[in-house]
Amino acid sequence: MNAATELDRQRQPEATASAWPVFLVASVAVFLVSLDSTVLFAAFDALRSGFAHSSAADLSWVLNAYTVVYAALLVPAGRLADAWGRKRVFQSGLLLFLAASAACGASPTVGMLVGARALQAVGAALLTPASLALVLGAFPAERRAVVVSLWGAVGGLAAALGPSLGSAVVDAWGWRWAFYLNLPLGLLAWWLGRARLTEWRQGQGRVSLDGVGIGLLITGVGGLAFGIVEADARGWASQLVWGTLVAGLALLAVFVVWARRTPEPAVDLSLFADPTYRFVNLATLSFGIAFSMMFFAMFFFLMKVWHYSLPLAGLAVSPGPLLVVPVAMVAGRLAARVGHRPLLVGGSLLYACAGLWLHGRVSPAPDFLGVWLPGLCMTGTAVGLVLPALSAAAVARLPPARFGVGSAVNQAVRQMGSVLGVAATVALVGSTTPQIADFQSLYLAHVGLALVTGLLCLRVDTRPPGRR
Repeated sequence: MNAATELDRQRQPEATASAWPVFLVASVAVFLVSLDSTVLFAAFDALRSGFAHSSAADLSWVLNAYTVVYAALLVPAGRLADAWGRKRVFQSGLLLFLAASAACGASPTVGMLVGARALQAVGAALLTPASLALVLGAFPAERRAVVVSLWGAVGGLAAALGPSLGSAVVDAWGWRWAFYLNLPLGLLAWWLGRARLTEWRQGQGRVSLDGVGIGLLITGVGGLAFGIVEADARGWASQLVWGTLVAGLALLAVFVVWARRTPEPAVDLSLFADPTYRFVNLATLSFGIAFSMMFFAMFFFLMKVWHYSLPLAGLAVSPGPLLVVPVAMVAGRLAARVGHRPLLVGGSLLYACAGLWLHGRVSPAPDFLGVWLPGLCMTGTAVGLVLPALSAAAVARLPPARFGVGSAVNQAVRQMGSVLGVAATVALVGSTTPQIADFQSLYLAHVGLALVTGLLCLRVDTRPPGRR
């Protein structure tokens, strides 16, 4: 047993006595971060109106600047949390996130808004892995499967609820309040965290940041997203589109080579030596793409095809998200007894069925009860089964000392999927007059990604290391 594991074991009884307050503080912060990743789905048309001279491709970077930077910094932030102190990094990240949220709301131009979103992502990246590490350290090992599922459910609910909550806020007060709403709840979480959170650190507080690796990751993923988004305006035959796609893939390949050779890379590729960790993260990537495509496209469909108002569209997408937490709570208890694999495979198949249902049943004539509601119920149930289980399965076989970096990699992979999902959605249905055929193509892509997720999850083994 190494020193970090022994320290984690020694601190466990003390941490358990105040475990649920720790969970509450961490969950509030993660709720805000996850909410911000999707709340602008509802505000996209309002942003178009507010910045009338900007294209859909330009405005997509208000979403993607956040997710690209967030994904690239999650892993280094996880190492910072372990080295500098989980409470210290969590509290600092939360303050930065809130300050940047205020700057986003006050931005007068698209460029300044994109820059503030990137800064907001830095704060979000700092607090997210620290929050999970704090939660994992507060509970004994036998309760972690349930608790991590609940933690993941909070993030999944927030990400799913973002569009419906955002529609109400944006319609009532404008798109700037999609950012200002972070402030009261975030400040409350920061104030409670001062007293409720207990510090934990590994080592002497010194950690080097892989600036080259972070830059390669940001430009590589950003290049892929740019190529996909621009394909809608320029066409897939465009040299610029193919050039940026090839450049993005090349930069990611260089990143892999760099990460294997540098002593402390932005992403520790040794984590992927474990087959379960490798397959869980591939499944997280494919499901992250499908998740973003489905929920971002919902508002395009309801407002452009069925001609719902923004508040009505927000209400129309709410039933699915409302299922996420109760399903995740039941799924967490089941996972503790049967493992995560049955839930992951079953949830992926259900998500594919939701895509098939929408592909075969949607038409220009609105039919909420007969078509939309059944599809939402399938989608919400599937998200409750899959997203929390992916977060839990990713760390199930890791030693306590690697919780921070292991969870950070998994969350980063999910965010990379979100970037690609948003880019694909803008390319497929981001025009001002999308047609039913455009959405049917999107639903078929959604089905394929869900099936890929299920196949990958067949290889998941969440038994503790050493057990066969």
